[in-house]
Amino acid sequence: MAGIQIFSCFTEKPHVLSSHSFSSFTKSHHFPVNFKTHLSKPLKFQSSISCDYKPTLNSASSDSNSNEIDDKLREECGVVGIYGDPEASRLCYLALHALQHRGQEGAGIVTVHENILKSVTGLGLVSEVFNESKLDQLHGNLSIGHVRYSTSGSSSVLKNIQPFVASYRFGLVGIAHNGNLVNYNLLRNFLEEKGSIFNTTSDTEVILHLIAKSKARPFILRIIDTCEKIQGAYSMVFITEDKLVAVRDPYGFRPLVMGRRSNGAYVFVSETCALDLVDATFEREVYPGEVIVVEKDLSIQSFCLMPRRDRKACVFEHIYFSLPNSVVFGLSVYQARREFGEILAMESPAECDFVIAVPDSGVVAALGYASEAGKSFEQGLIRSHYVGRTFIEPTQGIRDFAVKLKLAPVKAVIEGKKVVVVDDSIVRGTTSKKIVRLLKEAGAKEVHMRIASPTLKYPCYYGVDIPDSSKLISNQLSVEELRVSIGADSLAFLPLEKLKNVMGDGYCYACFDGKYPVLPQPIEWDY
Repeated sequence: MAGIQIFSCFTEKPHVLSSHSFSSFTKSHHFPVNFKTHLSKPLKFQSSISCDYKPTLNSASSDSNSNEIDDKLREECGVVGIYGDPEASRLCYLALHALQHRGQEGAGIVTVHENILKSVTGLGLVSEVFNESKLDQLHGNLSIGHVRYSTSGSSSVLKNIQPFVASYRFGLVGIAHNGNLVNYNLLRNFLEEKGSIFNTTSDTEVILHLIAKSKARPFILRIIDTCEKIQGAYSMVFITEDKLVAVRDPYGFRPLVMGRRSNGAYVFVSETCALDLVDATFEREVYPGEVIVVEKDLSIQSFCLMPRRDRKACVFEHIYFSLPNSVVFGLSVYQARREFGEILAMESPAECDFVIAVPDSGVVAALGYASEAGKSFEQGLIRSHYVGRTFIEPTQGIRDFAVKLKLAPVKAVIEGKKVVVVDDSIVRGTTSKKIVRLLKEAGAKEVHMRIASPTLKYPCYYGVDIPDSSKLISNQLSVEELRVSIGADSLAFLPLEKLKNVMGDGYCYACFDGKYPVLPQPIEWDY
């Protein structure tokens, strides 16, 4: 094992420990050498799978329509971990509601009570998966939860819904994971050659197999050993019989924060907006490369994965994924988006009567644009929040049907006007083209598109559903060619150098410039 660095959350003087000094480490930190002997009672696992969500599809509701209805990047996943509150499962349920924007395809909660791990998972929204009777089954003061949008593994397969629970020779472990492993195929092929059997197509299952195969002791060192083999983006929470563990990859791609409730319970969530809903006070981020262990007495220990890396947080958290009322990577999402809009107005002004936004993610940037441009902000597009993930189209097709389901122009506002429309990004270009057409059909005299991010040209390998380059319209067309394609009177993007000036060096910009912080590398195996 490589050396690990251990530091207390209450001191700024970490000390380095090698695997050769583990005997003294075990004594000073009261870890049992044998995880199995630490189990006071046999662990049991109960699973309740919910599949009430039944999409209604016909031939008109095709994959192409699904792409058209929301030509946006998908929001990876959201994770929650809670320890020390008697209503942990209900708090977890509320926190998952706050993180619903990060994944709408499935949700799950696992709790620990009297040495039993109880799991409820299902396809659909949090409100579709859970009800009062299901939450009544989830007892205990220790819980983890997950909302899913698949970045690895089929989203429609119920067995891919997290959290996962696995049994191995020293007990049971549950995991919820946000991110994507760039060496997943390499790891899975190796493990299958060694006899491992996989039940899902999710990269998260690889992590469980590595933990089970690790020779390290105790459990926390199994996690550290596993993290030294996986590569890519991961913010994870684990539960065992008596521990809650939070882990963030050394680059800090995906967010993970720690809060605390007034009763002392610890809460780990993907965004601070979830802390607000469950009345937890923000304490700090889980640092890149950090492993935090919460014990039964609510004492915590903090470990650092080696080697340390320069932080490369996902800049799209501020552009699109996170809610405006969240603080992500130490920066207010609202303030960042508003500044993007202000810079866009300075860099790419347009003669207009007012500014409108493509709701909801374009609203804050549009406010910044309007303020800087000295123009009013108007609600020229109305978004329906009640459209499901599937829909039935009339037999006789309606032009731009998918977009019209979600967005409706306000004719009384835009008729005869020159408008600037602010959106967060352009992926395939199909939605932008339809929005421009909707506005012009509603009587807009001119439509000037302004995008509060640079041109999106490269795929993401770290947990964001960015298609391959051939499907990214900005990789295929120049800005002027794209303007013609979508039918706008003018089109401009936030310059990449201006985005970097605002955000700094600690972010990943690979989807804009193709410079990837980490690519799959060969791994040395010790088993």
